[in-house]
Amino acid sequence: MKRDIVCIIPSRFESSRFPGKPLADLCGKPMIQHVYERALRAQALPYVAVATDDERIYDAVKKFGGNVIMTSAAHRSGTDRIAEAVKSLKLSDDAIVVNIQGDQPVFEPAQVDEVIQPLINDESIVMSTLIYKIILDEEIKHPHAVKVAFDKNNFALYFSRATIPYVRDSKMKAAYYKHHGIYAYRHDFLDIFTTLPEGNLEKLEALEQLRALEYGYKIKVVITPYDSIEVDNRQELEKVRQLLKNEKN
Repeated sequence: MKRDIVCIIPSRFESSRFPGKPLADLCGKPMIQHVYERALRAQALPYVAVATDDERIYDAVKKFGGNVIMTSAAHRSGTDRIAEAVKSLKLSDDAIVVNIQGDQPVFEPAQVDEVIQPLINDESIVMSTLIYKIILDEEIKHPHAVKVAFDKNNFALYFSRATIPYVRDSKMKAAYYKHHGIYAYRHDFLDIFTTLPEGNLEKLEALEQLRALEYGYKIKVVITPYDSIEVDNRQELEKVRQLLKNEKN
């Protein structure tokens, strides 16, 4: 199968904060179905699939007519799971693989175009991701909102659950940006990524993108005007449920 751009949604049943999250009911559909259907609305994506190691998720995706790829349960991160999944698709080396986290059921389909654009424009870029300027004060210190510091060319310097940058002088104010779990990779970089040992910072922060930075690879960050809720607990699930109801109305 030769495709220029594909989207793989990594999804696992086990979660320390919210077991079974992908199959949580959202307005009559499992959450993973909402993510899948949003991805299909992105004009740039001719192919979307879920990658999972769980038969319950596999069966749920098959039930709503989606593409699904069964993968190993041993993967360290969603990116590792995606790397296995795309092997069966026989992509060209320069194909673009989009990773949309399975806990983002209300992301904007236009964000797919935003995240792939750097790889289309510049062949030297191997990985990109989306960030959003924080407007809610509560997110600045919240560990679920992953902050990012980046250079003048919009390449990531560091991602952290801590508040970065730290403002030493109380008279100064910083702009804070949070990371959205939407990535794009060049296909041949995925093979490299999976061969890298787990990074120390990756392990400490539990953030897979730090592995790329620790081994010297650059991540282009794209500032998106769209916010997106990542569902980490049942309270956030209820917030998304209300958003979907309002959207429908």
